[in-house]
Amino acid sequence: MAAAAIQAPRSSSSKTESYVDNKRKEDIRRANIVAARAVADAVRTSLGPKGMDKMISTANGDVIITNDGATILNTMQVLQPAAKMLVELSKSQDSAAGDGTTTVVVIAGALLKHSLSLLNIGVHPTVVSDSLHKLSLKSVDVLTAMAVPVELSDRDSLIKSAATSLNSKVVSQYSTLLAPLAVDSVLSVVDPAHPDLVDLRDVKIVKKPGGTVDDTHLVRGLVFDKKVSHSAGGPTRVENAKIAVIQFQISPPKTDIEQSIVVSDYTQMDRILKEERNYILGMIKKIRATGCNVLLIQKSILRDAVTDLSLHYLAKAKILVIKDVERDEIEFITKTLNCLPIANIEHFREEKLGFADCVEEVSLGDGGKMVKITGIKDMGRTTTVLVRGSNQLVLDEAERSLHDALCVVRCLVNKRFLIAGGGAPEIELSRQLGAWAKVLQGMESYCVREFAEALEVIPYTLAENAGLDPISIVTELRNRHAQGEINAGINVRKGQITNILEENVVQPLLVSTSAVTLATECVRMILKIDDIITVRFSHSPAPWVRAIEVVSGGSLVLDAEDDEGEDDEWALAAMDGWGMTGRSV
Repeated sequence: MAAAAIQAPRSSSSKTESYVDNKRKEDIRRANIVAARAVADAVRTSLGPKGMDKMISTANGDVIITNDGATILNTMQVLQPAAKMLVELSKSQDSAAGDGTTTVVVIAGALLKHSLSLLNIGVHPTVVSDSLHKLSLKSVDVLTAMAVPVELSDRDSLIKSAATSLNSKVVSQYSTLLAPLAVDSVLSVVDPAHPDLVDLRDVKIVKKPGGTVDDTHLVRGLVFDKKVSHSAGGPTRVENAKIAVIQFQISPPKTDIEQSIVVSDYTQMDRILKEERNYILGMIKKIRATGCNVLLIQKSILRDAVTDLSLHYLAKAKILVIKDVERDEIEFITKTLNCLPIANIEHFREEKLGFADCVEEVSLGDGGKMVKITGIKDMGRTTTVLVRGSNQLVLDEAERSLHDALCVVRCLVNKRFLIAGGGAPEIELSRQLGAWAKVLQGMESYCVREFAEALEVIPYTLAENAGLDPISIVTELRNRHAQGEINAGINVRKGQITNILEENVVQPLLVSTSAVTLATECVRMILKIDDIITVRFSHSPAPWVRAIEVVSGGSLVLDAEDDEGEDDEWALAAMDGWGMTGRSV
């Protein structure tokens, strides 16, 4: 049987010369770049106002319709390690700027494509990586020079920026409604003591199916997507409300451990029921003594937060009850109401209550109900947006779109500069970096010129997704920028090149700078990888401990399974690291 054998060439007689096989490293690098570019190509068609939407079907049967890059990539089952880096890149852009999640991935894909062509002609990866770093720093300077300063008092400019973000979403037809909502929400939570910081956790988005997105509105107060607990005939509207947020249960106590109590005597049964009634009645008397007339009860996992009996007594006391408030909502509620959560009935004091003009159950036109708290006294710097929609898919996409718009306004609060959209900054970057490449020397000049061309992928993709001729559009755009029109961009609605700043297509400077910076950072990291090492645990945590017993002196006695003492030694060494004493048995 003939077998083909490939042998490495023999080393020459000189000891200083040896054969080094770089083929594997090149293959690994190429595989990483190809995998990462595949992820970038998957979201590229969703870029811009005319981009396509993706329908994502999850494993449990849920369906998501979106064109938000971060959402698409988060739901993708990406296995290749380098491709996962692009998913993380999108998350980084989402947390840094909130918008431009598709842009950053598309730019990274284009830079990887041109990096591969540089590697194919023999340029060393380190040279390519260093050139990318210099290009990133120069790009930030160019973009900053293009930017226009903006003041928070200029509400129209903020709305234009938020509207640009919304124009590429599924709910773009509602941008005239959602953009002012986003601006007003963010401005209402800005703390004068820290004017450059905005915590979007202070803006709560409540989704309620029914109606259309047109019914979405801002609420100065609190909204609960649940009904009032009035099964026992309690009130559904309270004026001059004194509101308590409680974290204890108004129900009979239970034993700490699971056990059964058998009562064989009817008189004893009556006594138990009587004690339960007295226990609940005593709690409600203490609550009523403070003047409290609205209770917000945190959801309990140990036992029922309220029972039918306690609801009956609360209704008699004319106290409005909203139960099953989620634990993670408590912080927002207490900040809004300017009150303190109460963890024990013994700590129930009037100074811990919040005050509001009105708490009422509101009936919606489609039969649904919700609770609104308005006219809150000394209200904290929070706000609530009630989002309506015909179905859950529209609601979810409206929430994602509104979140992006809120992030855009937050960017402008953090860094108060606007920049043109429509591919204008990218084509201007490409032009200026191309001119800068002529000043550089050696291989760096060649690399920078190559990457300058890569940045044209954004206007090219915008034109392609809008059904225009990308080659003629980008060529005309280059020509206009060469003549000094730095704000010339692609107006996809008119299908031509216009001054995009005058068309009110603007975005925060932070979105563009972070997109370029993060994309170059990610590409540099991928280029530096020359091998993938898979680690398998050879020694899994063995079942070496069969029994642990606490003995006097605070030491542990470990009974190992084997007789050879290996696991005992391993355990004793571990215990010594924990600052404990032990002995082998």
